[in-house]
Amino acid sequence: MELIGRISKGSKMDQIYLSKNRAGLPNGQYVIIAPLESKFKEKAEFKPVFYNIKNFEPLKLMIIKNVFNIIEKMSPENIIITGSFLEKGFKFNDIDILIVKKEEIDSKRLKEKIENEIGIKAHIIPIEQKTLISGLSTDPLYSLMLSKCISKKRIIFKAKRTIDYKFLDFQLLKSKTLTDNFDILNGEEKYYLVMNMISILLFIENNKLSKKIVDDNIEKLFDIKTEDIKQNLIEKDKFIKKYDEIYNKTFNEIMENINEQK
Repeated sequence: MELIGRISKGSKMDQIYLSKNRAGLPNGQYVIIAPLESKFKEKAEFKPVFYNIKNFEPLKLMIIKNVFNIIEKMSPENIIITGSFLEKGFKFNDIDILIVKKEEIDSKRLKEKIENEIGIKAHIIPIEQKTLISGLSTDPLYSLMLSKCISKKRIIFKAKRTIDYKFLDFQLLKSKTLTDNFDILNGEEKYYLVMNMISILLFIENNKLSKKIVDDNIEKLFDIKTEDIKQNLIEKDKFIKKYDEIYNKTFNEIMENINEQK
């Protein structure tokens, strides 16, 4: 691994600053410092953009670097990593990759290439720039997804929130299935449906969205840890009673505003 830095003048010793979010060069490792030769000046440095991520495991950063190298051959407008891969630890099932594209890509072939070369399952979401901007305006799950991410290029978050109640009514229908299918859904599926419902509720109430904000609201409203939902450690009758109450509240707010928009 190579990093480009600049020597800064200090009071007692001169110094070179390194980003804490780097792929390799752990603290305590001895390195060689040498002048930057002219033949390296055009060499691009791996420097992704972090959104709401303070600390990140170097091993994961190396994985992202390899993913970017594979996808860059398709000349995408941007590459965005999101989802559970960015959470602390190594409990993720796959890596969620948004590819902001100019033209069609072979997602299946790319998915296989990433899995074969890196050994991690990939969930690839090809998307056009205008669709991404529209999603940030109207879809709470887009706002939630991009509230914490790592991208190849800087993302411009200029999308003004536009509430399309008919669209949100359609999105909320997914969460309606939890009550009827409680016994056959696993914990992760239950959590997703709860998260979807709470995200929509917060969105129409014009609240900010992030995974932490949504999880905090889930724990406050249900008086239960989100991890207990994921592990399927919840009391059915008590949970469903509260769930139906929140679902009906969200549904009624949407219906009232749909009638006003007509």
